[in-house]
Amino acid sequence: MSRIAVVTGGTRGIGRAICESLRDDGMTVVANYAGNEEKAKAFTAETGIAAYKFDVGTHEEALEGCAKIASDVGPIDVVVNNAGITRDGTLMKMSYDDWHDVMRVNLGGCFNMAKACFEGMKDRKFGRIVNIGSINGQAGQYGQVNYAAAKSGIHGFTKALAQEGARFGITVNAIAPGYIDTDMVAAVPEPVLEKIVAKIPVGRLGHAEEIARAVSFLSSEKAAFVTGSTMSINGGQHMY
Repeated sequence: MSRIAVVTGGTRGIGRAICESLRDDGMTVVANYAGNEEKAKAFTAETGIAAYKFDVGTHEEALEGCAKIASDVGPIDVVVNNAGITRDGTLMKMSYDDWHDVMRVNLGGCFNMAKACFEGMKDRKFGRIVNIGSINGQAGQYGQVNYAAAKSGIHGFTKALAQEGARFGITVNAIAPGYIDTDMVAAVPEPVLEKIVAKIPVGRLGHAEEIARAVSFLSSEKAAFVTGSTMSINGGQHMY
């Protein structure tokens, strides 16, 4: 039986790598996206993976989007909460909207997607929820009080929901990537990026495929005894 997986923010970067990895594992994969329809169509043409547009940070849209996927494709077995945005700035310069938007999408999206899919997973006695946190949710980062708070919240959300899902065959885990060679990191000025890489013991940025392989494991039948964990994949930049 082919498991059905939904990956939020799945049409580019880490999300795309996760979609392709789960597809290669034999799952039926659906990508969610919120913005660029042209890029989403290109993604589907290139990968054969369907893409559904809805805002995971809006509760009603997430519920309706998941219901449509379940109706079109089948019951959702695996949810990967990868969608995220940044609105960086120091507290003194950060607007309330900058704070609220990041919390709404990055942390609220995890709640909304879990709310949409958890009951069905419980009824079928199987579920995998993988939440993409961040090294900056573990260690903090200057100019990112909103992003760091949301990502740190994901790690707590993961541990709490794991306790609710365990007896129903639902595992809930998180991955905390370090700096990965995505478009988001590519936008960092070169001198700043050089300083970041200098602090990574393995001496390079991570690759999206390295995050995707971990998601593949946590989404599999083989990971049934792993729940409530946060896997740090950061090249040794932050250890604890």
